[in-house]
Amino acid sequence: MVWGRIRDAFQGAPKLEGAAVLPDYFPVEPKGCEVHADKLFKCLATGATSKAREMEKAGLHKSYYPDVKPKAGDEKAAELVKEAASKKIETDPNERLPTADDNPLDECRTLIAYYKRCCDRELKKKQNWILTEPFRVQEEYRYKPE
Repeated sequence: MVWGRIRDAFQGAPKLEGAAVLPDYFPVEPKGCEVHADKLFKCLATGATSKAREMEKAGLHKSYYPDVKPKAGDEKAAELVKEAASKKIETDPNERLPTADDNPLDECRTLIAYYKRCCDRELKKKQNWILTEPFRVQEEYRYKPE
């Protein structure tokens, strides 16, 4: 753990390549990464969630299903966003309206990078192996194909 922190100090801040996406092993909190995981969870609970809710109100969120088109939860918010996009109004960054290109996880981009670097290192250790093991769901608890 000490060597990891020394190495992190020399390497500098990690960079997240591409779009901000949570890793496949996301909700795990391996021993040694508690601090990074707590910071990431707090950021997701506050900044990213509020931005995602604003995007849902304006109808700018993406659907999980290809045949479902997202609808605006609040028509007034959707109209304001369309107006601002057509006029390209520059506002204060803290009071900026959401756009179609926004990613709610961009709020936590650096924290995701720190979490990913720490988990990539700590999940290889024997004490954290159990967190990466796949688990089997019993047949009676599985969804029935329709």
